Amino acid sequence: MMKNLRQRVSDFLEADRNKAIQPKDRLRYQIAGIFLLILLASFFYRSLWAIPFLSPFYFLYCNESKKLLEKKYRKEITLQFKDAILSLAVSMKAGYSVENAFRQAYGDMLILYGKESRICQEFYRIIVGMGNNLVLEGMLQELGKRSGAEDIQEFAEVFAAAKRNGGNLTEMMEKTAAIISEKVETEKEIEVLLSARRMEQRIMNIVPFGILLYINMTSAGYFDVLYHNIAGVLIMTVCLGAYLAAIMISMKIVNIEV
Repeated sequence: MMKNLRQRVSDFLEADRNKAIQPKDRLRYQIAGIFLLILLASFFYRSLWAIPFLSPFYFLYCNESKKLLEKKYRKEITLQFKDAILSLAVSMKAGYSVENAFRQAYGDMLILYGKESRICQEFYRIIVGMGNNLVLEGMLQELGKRSGAEDIQEFAEVFAAAKRNGGNLTEMMEKTAAIISEKVETEKEIEVLLSARRMEQRIMNIVPFGILLYINMTSAGYFDVLYHNIAGVLIMTVCLGAYLAAIMISMKIVNIEV
């Protein structure tokens, strides 16, 4: 019976690795992808029959949106984890055991971020696991894998080594929190420097549609020669390819990893 209970807890800890992306977020970018297909088919081909042929761009858009959401989640969980390990270090300095320090840190994170926050959900899993005699080091490593955050994965490895070899866990936690803080501050500085460029990129992404819409409104029929014929379809396909290539290049330029 105890074995079955531990298995159920282990399954609970393993489950829902993709919970970083909430259903509402997934639905949002799927709807946006459908709207994008309709927009491309209307502006470049003036035919909804083009949608099936443009469907690969829908999956590409959804994939890129998923990556952006996962990146946002990694930043969020890393920042929250930094506060959590600071709380752990303070509790251990006060004489708490490692297990009780995690329980105390969970209470602090409840106050700081709320029950629905990522870090509270993850620490709750750890506390449930500890209550059922699961190995703390293993659960931290699972947290690192589940979150996809490199800093958390490195912390889990160092924590396991320090606990196994009798290292100073409090000092290690403080150093880890300091390193994460420096990295977060660097990312914030980069975000500030690139925010204007990202806004310019978003504006330039919609400029071609604005130009086409303006010309269609002021000079009706001006682009008719480019639609519903083979030559026009080929020309507009080349234009569409150039437009999408420009978007991908601009995204690479403003996407800087720390």
